Parts: sequence; C-alpha cells; structure tokens
Amino acid sequence: MVSKVQSVLFVCMGNICRSPTAEAVFKVKAEEAGFNIKSDSAGTIGYHQGTSPDPRAQAAGELRGYFFTGLKARKIVASDFQEFDLILVMDNQNMDDLAEICPPEYREKIKLMLSYGTSSLSEVPDPYYGGAKGFEVVLNLLEDACDGLIRSFK
Repeated sequence: MVSKVQSVLFVCMGNICRSPTAEAVFKVKAEEAGFNIKSDSAGTIGYHQGTSPDPRAQAAGELRGYFFTGLKARKIVASDFQEFDLILVMDNQNMDDLAEICPPEYREKIKLMLSYGTSSLSEVPDPYYGGAKGFEVVLNLLEDACDGLIRSFK
C-alpha cells in the first residue's frame, strides 16, 4: 500500500507519556495495515530529553502489545516541520506552542491527534499526574485515533 503521507510526528509536552505511546501504537497499526511510514515523537519542552517513556506508559502499552524499545524523549526542532508530512499534537496547548515556532508554510501539517478518532474529546488528556487508569484512557483514545489515521491513508 502507498500513502501520500510518508512520515508522521507525534507531539505532546514532555515526550514521555502521550506522544511516545502514540508512536508505539501507530508503528504496530501501520505495519499491520501494510504501510511503511516513518514515525517519531517529540515534546514541546526538553525537560525529559534523552529519557525513556514513563514506566507507567510502557507497562500499559506493553500489556496491549506495543513496544517502546529505543524511544527517548526529545524536543521538537525546526527541521521537524520540513521533515514530517503530518504533525499530530495531543492537545490545544501543544498546537499553540507549535504555531508559535512553526514556519507559516508548514502550519497546515499540524493537526490534533483526536481529529482522526471517534471520541467526543478533542484532546488526549495528560496522564502524568494521575494513576494507572489515565494511561488506559490514553491508550483507548490513541488506538481509536490511530485506526482513523490509518483509514485516512487508504
């Protein structure tokens, strides 16, 4: 299968919970659908730069068959706007943060992750300060949105 989207970047604030989970989910679902699409994740801040995803995100995701091996937090860089065909943000604050630094010619690439899902929510809630249930909610939302994203490629 061929998609005009050849690369996707998932973005949240710290790049340790939502965006690496989205990347892990997307990689599995894209491969299952027969797509070879480059994916990565980044944060709007560099506070966690170089660290692995949150252990709670990894534990919840691995129970569902997703893998976080090799994923390390990083801050979005200027070249990402040119390099990636689609930049999916987890919430409106991420959208605003990227709008401030994104060159005008690339702004149409930035979309809310849940715009591809069926949930009535528009934002993926940040589970960082909550309990394990929050990571399950995030996974449910991201699985649904990734399914919709994959459907949009067909």
